[in-house]
Order: sequence, then C-alpha cells, then structure tokens
Amino acid sequence: MKMRMKMRMVVLYFSGTGNSKFIARHFAKKMGTECHSIEEKIDFKQLFDLVDTVAVVYPIYGSCVPRIMREFVALYMEEFQKKKLIIFCTQMVFSGDGAKAFARLIPNCEEHILYAEHFKMPNNICNFPLFPMIRIGLGIKPRRALKRLDTVCNNIRNGVIKKRGWSIFSSLLGKTQNVGYPKIEEKARHSFHADDTCTKCGLCVRICPMNNLEIVNGQVIQKDNCTICYRCVNACPKQAATVFLKAKPKRQYKGFQKNT
Repeated sequence: MKMRMKMRMVVLYFSGTGNSKFIARHFAKKMGTECHSIEEKIDFKQLFDLVDTVAVVYPIYGSCVPRIMREFVALYMEEFQKKKLIIFCTQMVFSGDGAKAFARLIPNCEEHILYAEHFKMPNNICNFPLFPMIRIGLGIKPRRALKRLDTVCNNIRNGVIKKRGWSIFSSLLGKTQNVGYPKIEEKARHSFHADDTCTKCGLCVRICPMNNLEIVNGQVIQKDNCTICYRCVNACPKQAATVFLKAKPKRQYKGFQKNT
C-alpha cells in the first residue's frame, strides 16, 4: 500500500542499555529529524505540538512494552492520539507482535499507524545462561538491523505502509510469551540487589531511568519501581548489581556507545 506524504516528525525512545537508542538515532539521522529519549527533562507537550508524526522506539520485554514507556504513553495519551505513528521495537530473537503491543496502548490508533517494524539486536540479559552473550552476534545483528532500517526509511519516504506483528500468527506468538510477564514485571519492581562487592559508588543511582535507587546510610535502597531495563546490571563496575535474577554477571553488555 502506498500513500506519499510530507511529514514533520520526532523520534522518541526508551533504551535500557543502548539497543533502542542505536536504532532511534540512526533512524532520526537518516530521516533528518529530531531524536529524544523519554528520560530527557524537556517540554514534551510542546514537542508534540510541532509535529504530525511520532516515531517510537523501545525494547520489548516478554512481548510487552516496558512499564516506563507505558507510563510515558499514559501521561501523553491525548497527544499520541492526535499523531500519526511509526513503531519500532528491538528484540533479541522474536517477539511475535512486539510492535502491535504499543498500538494496543492507544485506543483507536490503527488508522494512524504509518509503519511498524521489529529489529533484532544483541542480548543484554547478561546473567541468564539460556540467553548467552555470543560475541559474534554483537557485530552482526546491528549491521543487519541497519540494512533493514535502510529499507524501512526508503519505504516510509515512498509512502509504503507496512506493519510487522499484525498477523494472527504474530499475535499468537506474542501471547505465548507475555502470558506470565505481568507477574514477572510486578515481582521485579522490588528485585534490585547489590551483593557485598558493592562499593556504594552511586553509579546505579545516577543512571536508573525510574529513580528507583538511592543511597541511605551507606546502603543502596530501592523504591520498588524497577522496570527491568538491566542498565544497572550491565554498568556496575564491580558487577555487584542484579535485578530479578540473582546470578552475578560474568560479562556485561555495553551497547553501542561509539555508534550512537
């Protein structure tokens, strides 16, 4: 389906450890538009007023949109409902309907969606043996993702509308993954742990996107607000931090800082 149009667009993203940031910034650069993290302290309502199209990029967790992104959408629901949407989700292998999961957050938005796509990126869950951090994949997946992004950008410029994750098969696949995720997410809210190698450097406190952590009387205290982004787990200089899973990471995922 083709529908040529000019658009005023902004890219908004949440990225725990760099994958979604990588896609968001490259997309914004290719399309010649602004790009902002939803963690930035800016006037988002004013930003929405300046555009007619919003592209969102986020990691998919158990075929669900991360809670921090869901809360952002809820906060700016009225603005989202007025805009055309481009939806990108980053995933380790597959998510089924990871992009459609975002569409479900906004009532009656189907006719406003211009494009939806999934991008395979390296695993950032660094302490779970079933999801190994394979070194070769750290380079291959981003390169393949950029090739797919080139195709996506050309399609969008030419008015080609595609929606990944909208098939019945995708929906069924998504349901098999997200059936138990809400309970995992709720349990994880208070799952942060720092072992006895923690030096109380405060890095985890400073980088937490949910402001979930603080140092009180020389101890890292949590506020039961973890969104399981794994940022603290992958950044801790002593590999002392964990969320949900208690296994100490042997190797951390550092994302694509040099490319973003």
